[in-house]
Amino acid sequence: MSTLKDKLRALSSLSSPFAFDPSSTPLDPQTLFLDWLQLAIDTGIREPHAMILSTVDANNEPDARVLILKNLDDNGWHFSTGRNSPKGQQIENSPSVALTFYWQKLGRQVRIRGTGTDMGFEQRNDDFLDKPIGSRIQALLGKQSKIVASHKPDELATARMAAFLAQHPAHVDPNWTVYAVKPREVEFWQAHQQRQHVRLRYRLGESCWIKELLGA
Repeated sequence: MSTLKDKLRALSSLSSPFAFDPSSTPLDPQTLFLDWLQLAIDTGIREPHAMILSTVDANNEPDARVLILKNLDDNGWHFSTGRNSPKGQQIENSPSVALTFYWQKLGRQVRIRGTGTDMGFEQRNDDFLDKPIGSRIQALLGKQSKIVASHKPDELATARMAAFLAQHPAHVDPNWTVYAVKPREVEFWQAHQQRQHVRLRYRLGESCWIKELLGA
């Protein structure tokens, strides 16, 4: 009878049909990330914009969850959440955060370390009003990460909030926040069939990005 250890070892892992030549990469990590993201989209990866946001809480305990990338520009990698949510509070207290993307079918991973920054009211308003009505209702009800009596929605509260938004369609949750992670380091990892993985790190220097190869 096989053990769990045996079953896990028998599974294939960390392989890829794709190659990666770090000698021909662009000068900045955002450009390379967009190339990799586009390949993930073109290859049909499910939810290629899903990423893990890692933070630390007030006790310096790590925390992580999956979010959706909203944008990428000169300010960094964007995502949105409530400022009063656990992740929002953690970023306010300790803005050093990490993001991780993993596209299993491509054998590719991107790790980003940087600073989470509030992008301000205009982006907050645009992002919140772009959300589906159901998502806006749930955000305004403010129950995320709170202890509730049942997993079933509060139909009365939901109906009241829906009626409120019907009368005030431009209302925005004042706690809603768009953050951008301004990168200090970005690492691109490409799997290899024979475990000769390629790791390329971009590290922000005083005036430009510095590219460094890392051992696998």
